[in-house]
Amino acid sequence: MDDVQAKLAEITALVDQARSMPMSASCVVNRSDLLTMLAELDALLPEAFDEAQEVLTDRAGVVEDGRREAEAIIARAQEERRRMLQADQVHAVARAEADLLLEQARGTADAMRLEVEDYVDAKLANFEIVLGKTLAAVERGRHKLAGRHELDDLADSPLPAGASLADRASLVDDPLPG
Repeated sequence: MDDVQAKLAEITALVDQARSMPMSASCVVNRSDLLTMLAELDALLPEAFDEAQEVLTDRAGVVEDGRREAEAIIARAQEERRRMLQADQVHAVARAEADLLLEQARGTADAMRLEVEDYVDAKLANFEIVLGKTLAAVERGRHKLAGRHELDDLADSPLPAGASLADRASLVDDPLPG
C-alpha cells in the first residue's frame, strides 16, 4: 500500500514540476517518464488489492477465532454453573457467580467482535482513501496529459462576425451568453 502511495507522490511531483506552457494551464511532461511511472503504478495496484483481500480474509479468520473462543468461554461458564448448582449449601451463591461469569463471557465475546470489526473497518477505510487518492491522481494526470483547457475549446469555435479577442475572453467567464 505504501508503494502505491509513494508512486502516486512521484507522479504528482513529476506533473507539479513540469514546465508550464506560456499563457496556458498546460504543461510539458515527458511522456515516456509518465507512462513508465503509470505502468509501475499499474503493476503495484494488484498487490494493493491482494493486501486488501488478505485483510478481508483475516477478518473472517479473526472473527471465527473470536467466536470459537467466546463459545469455549461460554461453555466453561455453563459447566462451572452446572457444577456449582449441584452443591446444595452454595446453591444461591453458585448461581449468581455462574450468571456473572456467563455475562462476562458474553461481554468479552461482544467486545472482541466489535474490536475485530473496528480493525477491519479501519483497514478498509484506509484502503478506500488510498484508492480515492490513486483515482484522483490518475484523473489529474490524464487531464494534464490531454492538455485541454477552456481556451482550447474556445479557440476551435468560430466567433461571431466582428467579435474581438476581448469578446472571446468574456466567453470564458460566461460561456452561455444571453
